[in-house]
Amino acid sequence: MLPGMAGTDPAPVTLIVGDEELLAERAVSGVVAAARGADSGAEVHDLVGGKVAVGELTQLTSPSLFGDRSVVVIRSAQDLVKEVIAEVVAYAKQPSDETVLVLVHPGGVKGKALVDGVKKAGAAVVTVVKVTKAGERLDFIKGEFKRAGRGISGDAAQALLEAVGNDLRELAAACSQLMFDTEEKTVSAAAVARYHRGRAEVTGFNVADSAIEGRLAESLEQLRWALGTGVAPVLLVSALAGGLRSLAKVGSAPRNLRGGQLASHLGMPPWKVDRVKRQLNGWGPEGLSRAIQAVASADEQVKGGGADPAYALEHTLQVIVANRTGR
Repeated sequence: MLPGMAGTDPAPVTLIVGDEELLAERAVSGVVAAARGADSGAEVHDLVGGKVAVGELTQLTSPSLFGDRSVVVIRSAQDLVKEVIAEVVAYAKQPSDETVLVLVHPGGVKGKALVDGVKKAGAAVVTVVKVTKAGERLDFIKGEFKRAGRGISGDAAQALLEAVGNDLRELAAACSQLMFDTEEKTVSAAAVARYHRGRAEVTGFNVADSAIEGRLAESLEQLRWALGTGVAPVLLVSALAGGLRSLAKVGSAPRNLRGGQLASHLGMPPWKVDRVKRQLNGWGPEGLSRAIQAVASADEQVKGGGADPAYALEHTLQVIVANRTGR
């Protein structure tokens, strides 16, 4: 079991290193769950590196009059200013008994002084390795089922990977949905075929691309076709979320990066970066934020918070298109 995960006493300081976002988030959740397992009332402070002020960590980790336990999570720790890095490293050498500190760093040279400093201070280290090979993705799918006490045959895992695509978030959502929709102890390829007729990678992403590019009528038609051919609503929401996340990532990338450097920085193939750049035309930050909020609401509704997933998805497409700049 990874350090700091649920079921163990969490380390006073945990450093999570790696740019596989889903796995990093799970590692954070595991530490938080472990802390709350020891103290159900533990308060969680979730911070972003670039916004942590000098002295803020000291304030949050100061002993409470009531002896309450707390968890301080600092995401994007590579963006901490050098004064705060010094503060974090000093804290890691003598951590508080009442606070669990979690640092999330994507790896790379930026913020390396933080990584080296807290490692030397004895922090627990969780490394999340980027999943890049088809075999690793198949192992990930099998692991999702194993975590839930279920199984999936090798040909079924392959079929699911081919139907959903390479994004880990979408694969995790597909595994979760498939386990919810089936009762087999070991899910078969026939079960995957029942719930993924046609390629979800094509149908879901076509819907997302049409909406993001402002083609409302086309996106609605594709949505209805996708639902009619058995694509699960949760996968369509994942495709919409993935498309909007890509816009946000490319839109906020450093302007001085080009070509392969930009693709490497974003963790996207160059062809996708070019495509997303074209899709960014017509989008502004406020409209993108509203569209992302609409997809988050749709995600809740298709997972049980609403009575009609199809209506929720249609409404979301309308909101996405309406929030493109100038519309």
